[in-house]
Amino acid sequence: MTEYEFSLVYQLDPNDGDHDAIVERFGEAGLTDFLIGIGRQGYLGLDLARAGKSAHAVLRGAMADAARMLPGAQLVEVGPDFAGLTDIADRVGVSRQNMRKLMLANTHFPVPVHGGSASIWHAAEVLAWLQSHAGYDIAERDLATAKAAWQENAAIEQRRMKRAGCHTHT
Repeated sequence: MTEYEFSLVYQLDPNDGDHDAIVERFGEAGLTDFLIGIGRQGYLGLDLARAGKSAHAVLRGAMADAARMLPGAQLVEVGPDFAGLTDIADRVGVSRQNMRKLMLANTHFPVPVHGGSASIWHAAEVLAWLQSHAGYDIAERDLATAKAAWQENAAIEQRRMKRAGCHTHT
Protein backbone atom coordinates (compact mmCIF):
# COMPACT_ATOMS: atom_id res chain seq x y z
CA MET A 1 0.00 0.00 0.00
CA THR A 2 1.07 3.54 -0.71
CA GLU A 3 0.92 6.46 1.70
CA TYR A 4 -0.97 9.52 0.47
CA GLU A 5 -1.02 12.98 2.04
CA PHE A 6 -4.01 15.30 1.96
CA SER A 7 -5.22 18.45 3.64
CA LEU A 8 -8.91 19.10 4.26
CA VAL A 9 -10.39 22.46 5.22
CA TYR A 10 -13.80 22.58 6.85
CA GLN A 11 -16.17 25.37 7.79
CA LEU A 12 -17.49 24.29 11.16
CA ASP A 13 -21.10 24.18 12.23
CA PRO A 14 -21.58 27.33 14.38
CA ASN A 15 -22.78 25.08 17.23
CA ASP A 16 -19.59 23.01 17.12
CA GLY A 17 -16.81 25.50 17.73
CA ASP A 18 -15.13 23.94 20.76
CA HIS A 19 -11.79 22.97 19.28
CA ASP A 20 -10.70 21.01 22.35
CA ALA A 21 -13.86 18.88 22.12
CA ILE A 22 -13.22 18.28 18.43
CA VAL A 23 -9.66 17.14 19.12
CA GLU A 24 -11.00 14.82 21.83
CA ARG A 25 -13.55 13.29 19.45
CA PHE A 26 -10.86 12.48 16.90
CA GLY A 27 -8.64 10.97 19.59
CA GLU A 28 -11.41 8.90 21.14
CA ALA A 29 -12.30 7.54 17.69
CA GLY A 30 -8.66 6.49 17.16
CA LEU A 31 -8.20 8.94 14.28
CA THR A 32 -4.70 9.89 15.31
CA ASP A 33 -3.44 10.17 11.72
CA PHE A 34 -5.14 13.57 11.45
CA LEU A 35 -3.15 16.66 12.40
CA ILE A 36 -5.75 19.23 13.44
CA GLY A 37 -5.08 22.89 12.77
CA ILE A 38 -7.03 25.84 14.06
CA GLY A 39 -6.65 29.06 12.16
CA ARG A 40 -9.45 31.27 11.03
CA GLN A 41 -12.42 31.44 13.39
CA GLY A 42 -15.08 28.93 12.40
CA TYR A 43 -12.74 26.82 10.25
CA LEU A 44 -10.65 23.74 10.88
CA GLY A 45 -7.79 22.28 8.88
CA LEU A 46 -6.95 18.59 8.84
CA ASP A 47 -3.68 17.23 7.47
CA LEU A 48 -3.21 13.52 7.18
CA ALA A 49 -0.89 10.90 5.82
CA ARG A 50 -2.59 7.54 5.38
CA ALA A 51 -1.76 4.36 3.51
CA GLY A 52 -4.26 2.86 1.11
CA LYS A 53 -4.84 1.15 -2.21
CA SER A 54 -5.37 4.44 -4.06
CA ALA A 55 -5.37 8.18 -3.47
CA HIS A 56 -9.12 8.26 -4.09
CA ALA A 57 -9.76 5.50 -1.54
CA VAL A 58 -7.66 7.28 1.10
CA LEU A 59 -9.38 10.60 0.41
CA ARG A 60 -12.88 9.08 0.53
CA GLY A 61 -12.06 7.32 3.80
CA ALA A 62 -10.59 10.46 5.36
CA MET A 63 -13.59 12.52 4.31
CA ALA A 64 -15.96 9.93 5.77
CA ASP A 65 -14.02 9.89 9.04
CA ALA A 66 -14.01 13.69 9.20
CA ALA A 67 -17.75 13.85 8.44
CA ARG A 68 -18.44 11.57 11.43
CA MET A 69 -16.27 13.72 13.71
CA LEU A 70 -17.51 17.08 12.38
CA PRO A 71 -21.29 16.78 12.03
CA GLY A 72 -22.73 19.77 10.25
CA ALA A 73 -19.34 20.95 8.99
CA GLN A 74 -18.91 21.79 5.33
CA LEU A 75 -15.86 20.71 3.35
CA VAL A 76 -14.39 23.84 1.74
CA GLU A 77 -11.18 22.68 0.08
CA VAL A 78 -8.99 19.63 -0.43
CA GLY A 79 -5.26 19.85 -0.97
CA PRO A 80 -2.89 19.45 -2.60
CA ASP A 81 -4.67 21.09 -5.49
CA PHE A 82 -4.31 24.84 -5.81
CA ALA A 83 -0.63 25.76 -6.05
CA GLY A 84 1.60 28.66 -6.97
CA LEU A 85 4.92 28.37 -8.78
CA THR A 86 6.82 28.20 -5.48
CA ASP A 87 4.64 25.30 -4.27
CA ILE A 88 5.16 23.41 -7.51
CA ALA A 89 8.89 24.13 -7.59
CA ASP A 90 9.22 22.82 -4.03
CA ARG A 91 7.38 19.62 -4.97
CA VAL A 92 9.67 18.85 -7.89
CA GLY A 93 12.88 20.03 -6.23
CA VAL A 94 13.76 23.05 -8.36
CA SER A 95 13.91 26.77 -7.70
CA ARG A 96 10.96 29.08 -8.24
CA GLN A 97 13.05 30.88 -10.82
CA ASN A 98 13.56 27.64 -12.74
CA MET A 99 9.81 26.97 -12.68
CA ARG A 100 9.08 30.53 -13.83
CA LYS A 101 11.51 30.13 -16.76
CA LEU A 102 9.73 26.91 -17.78
CA MET A 103 6.38 28.65 -17.61
CA LEU A 104 7.50 31.68 -19.65
CA ALA A 105 9.41 29.67 -22.26
CA ASN A 106 6.58 27.23 -23.03
CA THR A 107 3.42 28.46 -24.69
CA HIS A 108 1.69 25.18 -23.80
CA PHE A 109 2.36 25.49 -20.06
CA PRO A 110 -0.96 24.92 -18.26
CA VAL A 111 -3.23 27.93 -17.91
CA PRO A 112 -3.59 29.14 -14.32
CA VAL A 113 -6.89 28.85 -12.48
CA HIS A 114 -6.26 32.40 -11.32
CA GLY A 115 -3.83 34.72 -13.04
CA GLY A 116 -2.31 37.85 -11.63
CA SER A 117 0.53 38.82 -9.39
CA ALA A 118 0.02 35.54 -7.56
CA SER A 119 -1.09 33.01 -10.17
CA ILE A 120 -2.56 29.69 -9.04
CA TRP A 121 -2.69 26.39 -10.94
CA HIS A 122 -4.14 22.98 -10.35
CA ALA A 123 -1.07 21.10 -9.12
CA ALA A 124 -2.06 17.90 -10.96
CA GLU A 125 -2.21 19.67 -14.29
CA VAL A 126 1.24 21.23 -13.89
CA LEU A 127 2.80 18.02 -12.52
CA ALA A 128 1.41 16.04 -15.45
CA TRP A 129 2.73 18.66 -17.88
CA LEU A 130 6.16 18.62 -16.25
CA GLN A 131 6.21 14.84 -16.58
CA SER A 132 5.07 14.65 -20.20
CA HIS A 133 6.58 17.83 -21.68
CA ALA A 134 9.63 18.67 -19.59
CA GLY A 135 10.86 15.18 -18.67
CA TYR A 136 10.48 15.54 -14.91
CA ASP A 137 10.27 12.38 -12.83
CA ILE A 138 7.02 12.93 -10.95
CA ALA A 139 6.11 10.28 -8.40
CA GLU A 140 2.85 8.56 -9.30
CA ARG A 141 1.76 9.00 -5.67
CA ASP A 142 2.14 12.79 -5.93
CA LEU A 143 0.25 12.95 -9.20
CA ALA A 144 -2.54 10.68 -7.92
CA THR A 145 -2.93 12.73 -4.74
CA ALA A 146 -3.13 16.02 -6.63
CA LYS A 147 -5.65 14.55 -9.11
CA ALA A 148 -7.88 13.23 -6.33
CA ALA A 149 -7.81 16.61 -4.57
CA TRP A 150 -8.63 18.43 -7.83
CA GLN A 151 -11.58 16.13 -8.52
CA GLU A 152 -12.99 16.65 -5.05
CA ASN A 153 -12.57 20.43 -5.30
CA ALA A 154 -14.45 20.34 -8.61
CA ALA A 155 -17.28 18.46 -6.87
CA ILE A 156 -17.27 21.02 -4.04
CA GLU A 157 -17.53 23.81 -6.61
CA GLN A 158 -20.43 22.06 -8.35
CA ARG A 159 -22.31 21.82 -5.03
CA ARG A 160 -21.63 25.51 -4.34
CA MET A 161 -22.92 26.47 -7.78
CA LYS A 162 -26.08 24.42 -7.24
CA ARG A 163 -26.71 26.06 -3.85
CA ALA A 164 -26.25 29.47 -5.46
CA GLY A 165 -28.78 28.63 -8.18
CA CYS A 166 -26.20 28.41 -10.95
CA HIS A 167 -27.15 25.64 -13.31
CA THR A 168 -24.81 24.20 -15.89
CA HIS A 169 -26.03 23.37 -19.37
CA THR A 170 -25.16 20.10 -21.04
